[in-house]
Amino acid sequence: MPIQEQTIGVDDSGEAVQWVPGPVYPSGEKCILCRCGQSRTKPFCDGAHSLAGFDGTEAAGDEAYLDKPERFKGPALKLEDVEQLCASARFCMRGKGIWALALRSGRPGNREQAIQQASDCPAGRLVVSEPDGEVIEPEFEPSIGVVEDPQKGVSGPLWVRGGIPVESADGRVYRVRNRVTLCRCGQSRNKPFCDGSHVHVH
Repeated sequence: MPIQEQTIGVDDSGEAVQWVPGPVYPSGEKCILCRCGQSRTKPFCDGAHSLAGFDGTEAAGDEAYLDKPERFKGPALKLEDVEQLCASARFCMRGKGIWALALRSGRPGNREQAIQQASDCPAGRLVVSEPDGEVIEPEFEPSIGVVEDPQKGVSGPLWVRGGIPVESADGRVYRVRNRVTLCRCGQSRNKPFCDGSHVHVH
């Protein structure tokens, strides 16, 4: 399973504009990744969670929020938004913002920009589809991105891509999605998933 650093790249105005691939980490058949934010060997675990008082209790439950996205319907694109999944990557904020772009998707360039912004969303919070309902998703090989956010001065979540199953502590498999983000700071209130807490509580 490839594990590679992925940095949120910004432009001169500070807007998130692209993913910048970084070093590829060595990974064997099995590896243990840090989820508490305290390891000295990140992204790998060094056991620091046992001394840091890390509480890894899962709170995502049955993921009912996935069934109740906020919907925005434009003339050439539909947008579904599950805000609880926000990993604070901020690609959706550039320019007019993805919500305005989707609602005005009939205007030149807006549809393409909205698709790109949704595709850059690591958590799958934002999903766009054709007017007939066909979902537009980026293609990912099964892989894990280790997100870094130098503009905010924080390390971001683990970006799990390509339909990799995520299993709960009690053996239940969460809904398999093309892209999800797992908490890597230890502070999320929606564990095992990221809720953007790394940006707000660092």
